[in-house]
Amino acid sequence: MEPNIRIRAARWADKDTVAGLIADALHPTPLGQWLVPAARRQLLADVLLIWVEHALFFGDVHLTDDLTATTVGFHRYRPIPPPANHRARLGDTAGAHADRFNLLDMLVAEKQPTEPHYHLAFLAVRPDAQRTGRATAMLKHHRSRIDRVDLPCWTTTFADGQPLLTRYGYTPRPSITLPDGPTLHPMRRNPIGSSGGSPINPTHPTSPTDTADHGLPQ
Repeated sequence: MEPNIRIRAARWADKDTVAGLIADALHPTPLGQWLVPAARRQLLADVLLIWVEHALFFGDVHLTDDLTATTVGFHRYRPIPPPANHRARLGDTAGAHADRFNLLDMLVAEKQPTEPHYHLAFLAVRPDAQRTGRATAMLKHHRSRIDRVDLPCWTTTFADGQPLLTRYGYTPRPSITLPDGPTLHPMRRNPIGSSGGSPINPTHPTSPTDTADHGLPQ
């Protein structure tokens, strides 16, 4: 971790910056290309803005002072509503690509725990700042906050993101393979002092012996 990496809570004025940062990290990946096959990074940023705004109401967003890395999470300690006017807004922003965003949301939701938990939706580092310790710094900062909540944490990542998350206590859950697309890897982290039980999803029960993502580019 670089000693000069400073992290702060994002403000409403940062929402476009955060959405753009995630889009920059996500667009070159197989998932980004599956969601928006054409080179339309701005469309991806416009859709991500819906969720960044939602997290500012129902979760938290953190950002490095140099605007190169971010985390976006949701406090799913109780059921939360979908983004306001989500269907219409997604249709307006994603157009013909809306079906792929809806399918991704549905497949990820099927794996998501239904018990109270923290959902780390995005961990993103701008491509030109990757491999500089920023993902590690963001996860350390995230862990310091989540350990005070004493609830499970759940995220989704790419295969190359699993080793780093594993070092911070996350364990693999059954994977998600998108139709004609990449495989994503849900992961969970038990609270400190947990007996080792897994977050509960009654539709897709899990157990500590299960082995096989939307918390994204690191």
